[in-house]
This record gives sequence, structure tokens and C-alpha cells, in this order.
Amino acid sequence: MDARQERGMVIAATKKLVRDGDTWFVPSQGGGARYAVTDGMSRCTCPDFELREQPCKHIYAVEFVVRREENPDGTVTETRAVRVTYRQDWTAYNRAQTTEKETFCRLLRDLVSTVPNPEPKKTGRPRLPLPDMLFAAGFKVYSTVSGRRFQTDLREAAAKGLIAKAPHYNSIFNLIESEEITPILHQLLETTSLPLREVEQDFAADSTGFGTSTHFRYYSVRYEGMRTEKAWVKTHAMVGVKTNVITAVVIGDKDAADVRQFPALFEATVKNFNVREVSADKAYLSKSHLELVESKGAQAYIPMKAATKPDKKAPVWNRLYHLFAYEQEKFAAHYHKRSNVEATFSAVKRVFGDSVRSKTPVAQVNEVLLKLICHNIRVLIHEMHELGVSPAFGQ
Repeated sequence: MDARQERGMVIAATKKLVRDGDTWFVPSQGGGARYAVTDGMSRCTCPDFELREQPCKHIYAVEFVVRREENPDGTVTETRAVRVTYRQDWTAYNRAQTTEKETFCRLLRDLVSTVPNPEPKKTGRPRLPLPDMLFAAGFKVYSTVSGRRFQTDLREAAAKGLIAKAPHYNSIFNLIESEEITPILHQLLETTSLPLREVEQDFAADSTGFGTSTHFRYYSVRYEGMRTEKAWVKTHAMVGVKTNVITAVVIGDKDAADVRQFPALFEATVKNFNVREVSADKAYLSKSHLELVESKGAQAYIPMKAATKPDKKAPVWNRLYHLFAYEQEKFAAHYHKRSNVEATFSAVKRVFGDSVRSKTPVAQVNEVLLKLICHNIRVLIHEMHELGVSPAFGQ
């Protein structure tokens, strides 16, 4: 299965394909466009097909939805795959949404209260309480407004007793730019996932980028000159596929290979969760990764690359190879769960923005971590009404 077939599988699992006579209308994987697959699923109106005149991901998506079987008498039977839909509990959803901001502030206060204050300074101006500062930074990112416009919300939080005193916006910026809080934010992110440890068993890994206002220059051999591009913060995450809670994250160099981040994501997740299976795209494929997952009693579902071959010396690799090559429908039933990590990234960017305001690398990493912490708290709020989860961070 090549990259286009893989993307076609994801489209078939996550998008709604519409048939009108002999034409299938297939939504674009990443945007709002829609393409027509015609001539017996042999042609598509997308730019990729017009350029290559070879099957594109939209054609493969239709093929995954429509299974063709040739009968002994020469006739062809078409079996259309049943699209699985999930009922939305609108009562729970409405309660979660209409009370989210109030509940978010309470949960965030309880969460940051678990962080101890550092030793007081012997000279100079006394430090502001670290839990209060972390609350202010998290609430500021949740609000999605600038630090100056956020001051009203912060004063209201102080009036409600959520924090002792509303700090100045420059103090919030200084905290976000501090390297000292990065490990604290990683720990807080892990803590927000723990109330769902009895709910999540299946996980998916992937990476995404958050835009920045900074740029970098590089020499392009193709264009024979210097080029300028906008920098981004590359984020790797492990996500529970049932609730979309983020259980582990690695934020590193924008050019860092995905495959190197998998062990850290998996180890951090298996430390707190009973992992049953893990899905990831072929960028995370490695024999050592498959063996790592199986050593913890779990099963990995990672598609093989085009040139992949079986290896008699690697039984775990062989088992996945044969499942992928000869039982594609069974493999796809598990692998399609990977689309949930893309849905998670989409939700984070849709609610909290797809870029960061910070200028320095440290602050950009911390701002992304705060976005993910806010997302996890939103997930908990929904599951409080949907599943009856009762987070108690400070107890």
C-alpha cells in the first residue's frame, strides 16, 4: 500500500462520499474542496490525477468504499462498505459547552495547585505565586486574546478567588518565556490525561505544526539561491482514540524525523495507561518500534512501505507484514483509528488557533504545551457529562 492508498483509506474512513449515478463526489482530505471520480472509478478531477493520470487518493477512497468481486460466471458484484456512525449525546454536549468556561477555570485552578512554589528570594521583589502564574498563563491561552485584552478576565478570576492577585501581562509573558516551566507543563499535561486511564486503551500517534511569526533562511539547490520560509513548531503527540485526550507530547526541531519520537511517546503513555493497540502512519515504521509495542503487551498497526519485505529474523515484523499485505480489511479496521489524532490536532487548532503568538523558541514550545493542556481540560469537561468522570487534581 503506497502513500496515496493510505490517504484514500483515511478519507474513506473519515469523510462522507456521495454517489450520483456513475459519479462519486469525494471531499478533499485537508480542505473544503470536493472532487468527482468518474468513468468507472478510473478518472478524477483533482490536480494530482490531472498531472499524473494515475489513480489518486480519491479514487482509492472510492475503491475502499465499494468492494468489487468477480463471480465465476463473469458477472461483477459490488458490495458497498457500511459507514460507521456514532450517535452524539446532545444533552451531555450542550451541558458541557454551556458550562465550559466556569468548569475550565475550576479544573485549571485545581490542576496548578499541585505545583509547589519555589523557594522565596532573599533579595529583591518577592515572586508571584507560581500556581497563580500558571493559572494566568493557561487561562490566557484558553481565552485566545492578547495579554492586554486578557486583563479583564484575569481581574474577574481574582475577584472570584481563583487566584490571589491578577498579575501584570508582562509577568505572564516572562513566565511563558522561562525554560524552568517547560518540564512543569509536560507534567501538567500528563496529569490532565490521568482521569481517563480507565477509558482509553487504543492510541494513535502523529505530528503537526503550529505556525509562528518568525522566519528562517536557507539555500535552495533547486532554485540556486537563498529562500525564506515561515518557521513552525513541530509537535508529536500520542492520543487516546476514544476521547481524543493527549497522553504524551514531544516538541522538537522542525526537521526532526517522526520515527525517532515514537519511543518517547509510547513509553510515556504505557507508564500510565493499559495500552491495547497503537496506530501510526508509515513515518513511524521500525522493527524496534514494533518489538517495543509488543513487549508491553500491545499491538501496533503501522502500514508497510512499498519496498517493504518480510524478514525471517523478525517475527513481530513478519506478523504485521502478513496482516497488512494479505488481510487488508482487518488491518484497515484497526488502522482507521489513526484518523482520531488528526481530529485532535484539528480541534486544538480550531479552538485555540493554528499558530503561536510568542517570538522566542522556548516561549513557542511553552505556548503549544499550554494549548494542549487546555484541550485536555476541555476533553475532561465533556467526559464529566458524557461518562461521569470526576477529575480531582488537588486531592
